[in-house]
Amino acid sequence: MTNAAMAGLALPEKLNFMAQAEKLDIKKTHTPSEPPYSPSPDEREKMIEYLLAQGHTPMMAQYHVLKSEHPDCLLFYRMGDFYEMFFDDAVIAAEVLNITLTKRGKAQGDDIAMCGVPHHSYESYLSKLIKAGHKVAMCEQMETPDAAKARMKAAGKSVSKALVTRDVVRIVTQGTLTEEHLLEARENNYLCSFSDVGGTIGVSWLELSTGAFFTQNTNKKSLRTLLERITPREILSSEGTLNKHKDSLPSFQYILSEQPESLFNTDSAHEHLKGLFQVDTVQSFGSFGDAEISSAGALIDYVLRTQKGKVPYISTPTKILPNSIMEIDAATQKNLELTRTLSGERKGSLLDIIDNTITGAASRMLHAQISAPLCNTQAISRRHDRVAFFINNSTLCDNIRDFLRNIPDMERALSRITVGRGSPKDLAAIRDSLAQTEIIRAELQHKQTSVNSIQSIIAALHFSPDISAHLDDLKAALEIVPPALTKDGGYIQSSYNEQLLQTREISKDSRSIIATLQADYKKITGVDTLKIKFNNVLGYFVEVPAKRADMMMSKTGDVAQHDGMFLHRQTTANAARFTTQKLSQLEQKIASSTERIIAIEQKIFDRLVKTTELLSVEIVTISRALSKIDISSSYAKMAIEKNHVRPVIDDSCAFDIKEGRHPVVESMLKKNNEAFVPNDCALLPSQRLWLITGPNMAGKSTFLRQNALISIMAQVGCYVPAQHAHIGVIDKCFSRVGASDDLARGQSTFMVEMVETAAILNQATPRSLVILDEIGRGTATYDGLSIAWSCVEHLHNTNKCRALFATHYHELTTLESTLKHLACYTVKVKEWKDSIIFMHKIIKGSADRSYGIHVAKLAGLPKTVTMRAESILAMLNTSKSEIKPNDLPLFSDTHKGTNQNTAPSEVETRLESINPDDLTPRESLELFYELKKLLRTK
Repeated sequence: MTNAAMAGLALPEKLNFMAQAEKLDIKKTHTPSEPPYSPSPDEREKMIEYLLAQGHTPMMAQYHVLKSEHPDCLLFYRMGDFYEMFFDDAVIAAEVLNITLTKRGKAQGDDIAMCGVPHHSYESYLSKLIKAGHKVAMCEQMETPDAAKARMKAAGKSVSKALVTRDVVRIVTQGTLTEEHLLEARENNYLCSFSDVGGTIGVSWLELSTGAFFTQNTNKKSLRTLLERITPREILSSEGTLNKHKDSLPSFQYILSEQPESLFNTDSAHEHLKGLFQVDTVQSFGSFGDAEISSAGALIDYVLRTQKGKVPYISTPTKILPNSIMEIDAATQKNLELTRTLSGERKGSLLDIIDNTITGAASRMLHAQISAPLCNTQAISRRHDRVAFFINNSTLCDNIRDFLRNIPDMERALSRITVGRGSPKDLAAIRDSLAQTEIIRAELQHKQTSVNSIQSIIAALHFSPDISAHLDDLKAALEIVPPALTKDGGYIQSSYNEQLLQTREISKDSRSIIATLQADYKKITGVDTLKIKFNNVLGYFVEVPAKRADMMMSKTGDVAQHDGMFLHRQTTANAARFTTQKLSQLEQKIASSTERIIAIEQKIFDRLVKTTELLSVEIVTISRALSKIDISSSYAKMAIEKNHVRPVIDDSCAFDIKEGRHPVVESMLKKNNEAFVPNDCALLPSQRLWLITGPNMAGKSTFLRQNALISIMAQVGCYVPAQHAHIGVIDKCFSRVGASDDLARGQSTFMVEMVETAAILNQATPRSLVILDEIGRGTATYDGLSIAWSCVEHLHNTNKCRALFATHYHELTTLESTLKHLACYTVKVKEWKDSIIFMHKIIKGSADRSYGIHVAKLAGLPKTVTMRAESILAMLNTSKSEIKPNDLPLFSDTHKGTNQNTAPSEVETRLESINPDDLTPRESLELFYELKKLLRTK
């Protein structure tokens, strides 16, 4: 039931709804048109009382109320040392987690399904549920049982019915993870939101674990491309917008969270953003349109609801401007294997090859940069300048990379701190990162440089007085290797706080007193095996062997004089346990000091956390500057080791690559001690379209891809695998390579090919780079050749872009005479005996055949098949007339040729006249020689 619906009900009706909660399939009845009803604490208490009157146990009454407020989540209901789940939640969780499904009493006559996980090791279970696509509401005990009894007593109610107050403190979803163990260190975990305002689509995305926040306007055509580029783990939108743009949703795996339409209202979204950043208008951060504000505000509202009001650190939104980055559509990202191979693995992708970063934060930044290469020549040049600086200062580069190895993930540690889930370990990560930053900054400052981009990095690494003071404070306060949790203490140095030091001394002295007391009791009793021990049930106690117990219980002599009577506590099979008045007093003193130690440390921790939160903006600026250093130095190392060069990037339409190499293929060959054959590619104004022919497996596809990858690497800011590269900025890169279907969308292989080709021809501009391979091969020969022919003409005459077009339709080479900006190139091969050798070299000219049958032989087709293919090919070649550009329809006499020479041969006629059953062995041998002679004559 929704908020509006519940608000219109009288309290008894609301209570009746809650009472029937366990009968409802809430996931089906809940409508996300607006948030579910959230009762006030008083209403929640009355609902629980109502359910108690209906026969529910206190625990289950409380569970039903909390579950009804979070119908789309699995409820982790804290009960002591476990998170318990009930009803359908338990059934779902037990199946996903492969844990035992039990039961707890009955509801409406049916057993209550139940399962649980330990609270101290819940993260591994939580991870499995999130990866399975579920959301989890974390419900914690908000008070102790003693506090609950005191509350009930103060209210004049029965203490025996005291129910510990519980509440949901956080909703965990795929896009809102912050835990170190639930995140991939080298991958972003984006939460994304999009809305449609008057036909303009606003897209916003946020990395909650780092605070990075972006917005961009787009349109229906480009929505899928943008989402594929971002690769969010969770996408938010309203029902109406999702229905309108369902065909634009990406193909990778993600969680789709449908949100109420009201949350995307521009006015309310604007208020969310103003409240978060404490400003009068978000336009102070840039010029944002209504669509961007709508999506960004809804995203922030979702974060606040899932974090239950705990505001994590979030950077002010960065607006991605139109034409500021190279547009790479989903098909091109997939075909070029930029961040994932076709099989979905990171290994073997371009990202895998060029990511030599040391820190997780830098790796995440690099991933984002590869997906969005720059189009601004000055910004690209600044990145290249940083790489050049480290190449020219290789010793400095090595030293800095050694320092980077000691830097923890400061961004994600800061996020956990600001959202209230920080630990001493996270504070230590901030301390260690800042300490290494001081060293790195000093190293860079020591090297005098006029490189502006390096000077700006040094400036970003500069500490304000507040940061310097905080670093000194963290160094003085924290232990070198603090524990991960605060509950047990031991993470603040004694020397940091006088009160802490004194309290620890008291605790230490108490333990010394216990040791002395144990020695005294041994002497008094004469029991050498007497020991003073501790456990969580009895506390401190005196233990002696069972056979000496009677003597300890007597009130004789020295014992009574020393400490009064030994009081018996417990007898086990082998020992008797006692306490004394002095031991009890000492135990209280030790317990009190331990509590005081933890309280003092917690107070110091809270203060350090608050100071860290206040310095969040500066800490994030430092972290991102370190990531830029990491990326630039890793590019420099790669350039030196792999002989990469700095590309020339300008605003022309040049594309001149000398001795270019495929970065991934070259790396794979190097592992096998094989050399990569480099190739030139000059898409000059006079020949901006290359038509490439040649056999399969000769390297056409590799050549096409390598030039696209070199272009992307250049505009990302990386040096490139070539002897020389001059590239005019590319606004869009398109690739149509390979064959695949899309069964989920009901598209065949050929349909996918045509859809992707249509996107290219409809969107490519004169500044674009297009690579096309084997267009038209998925249909009949006439259809395919006609489509390929017209595509070449469209690229040449209409798009006027830089393009590489590989084909086996050799007839297209005749277009060189009619299309003045087209040039024909082929892959060089050598024929030797009955085979061919691939030279992997692109040369001027065209191939007269594809050597397909040779490749079929290499693939292992049966010899009879390849021999028959050769005879058919010979027949087709002799019958086909020469094709010219204006001779359509094509191949007019091909069918006539296939029917020639159909009369039976002499050998066939002779065989037809023979009855094998009538032949003697001698006659069979003579017939064999006769047929052989006929074949020779023929």
